[in-house]
Amino acid sequence: MDFLMSGLAACGACLFTNPLEVVKTRMQLQGELQAPGSYQRHYRNVFHAFITIGKVDGLAALQKGLAPALLYQFLMNGIRLGTYGLIEAGGYLRTAEGGLSPARSAAAGALAGVMGAYLGSPIYMVKTHLQAQAASEIAVGHQYKHQGMFQALTEIGQKHGLVGLWRGALGSVPRVTVGSSTQLCTFSSTKDLMTKWEIFPPQSWKVALAAAMVSGIAVVLAMTPFDVASTRLYNQPTDAQGKGLMYRGILDALLQTARTEGIFGMYKGYLEQTGWPQLTGQLSFSSSSCYCPRGGCLLTARHANSQEARWE
Repeated sequence: MDFLMSGLAACGACLFTNPLEVVKTRMQLQGELQAPGSYQRHYRNVFHAFITIGKVDGLAALQKGLAPALLYQFLMNGIRLGTYGLIEAGGYLRTAEGGLSPARSAAAGALAGVMGAYLGSPIYMVKTHLQAQAASEIAVGHQYKHQGMFQALTEIGQKHGLVGLWRGALGSVPRVTVGSSTQLCTFSSTKDLMTKWEIFPPQSWKVALAAAMVSGIAVVLAMTPFDVASTRLYNQPTDAQGKGLMYRGILDALLQTARTEGIFGMYKGYLEQTGWPQLTGQLSFSSSSCYCPRGGCLLTARHANSQEARWE
């Protein structure tokens, strides 16, 4: 039940954040491996991107890739948050004195994130392809011509087999390892500190909300360079054997981006990233925290945001 509720909570958040994902993907691909000022900027900022996509591609384009995005969120976060919740409920993240161990929390978050991301990698790749597809006048990055999620998965599988479907999966591992460990560790640590310092009333929903906001900011700072590299790895053109033509791996993508575009190139889509984990974290954690980690039943209101809450 933990896996199911965590996945459904993430899907609910995805409905609101997918337009930000579309904008983020395109801004990360804009000016790919080009020096600043040497290319036309179709998207000047997040607001201009929303307006441009809506005017040229239509408002429906802001929800491009929604089907794979929902499926990915269900798989990835169901496994990630569900596994982490089980580890936390088992007491494996606590020290002998009963306090939360940041190292154990980060390790558990990283492990849970890697499991979810690797299994959902083919879905994320197709999501990236679909979200990057645009009218020629505002297109950025390589343009795939997929008609939908199932057609894309079938075509890639037929052309390149399982290797092609999991292309870029290893590149997504550092991204999710950093993001997941940062998010889950900072969320748990912040929640513990706020409870200890009594900033909000005990068991208040504000504790989970504030902790999710703090973890969202931490995730953006730590994960954005890896997210930029991962997006480009997934979206790069391939040869007949399905091998990427632009990057050999995530380290090569990071180095090429840094050398050509500088530090700001590594943080393309930063503002969009800020909104995405904030909303996803708040909705996912706040929603999934409303269930008892050991059995999945709804908790009473005063226990709604405590993963360590006992049965009534």
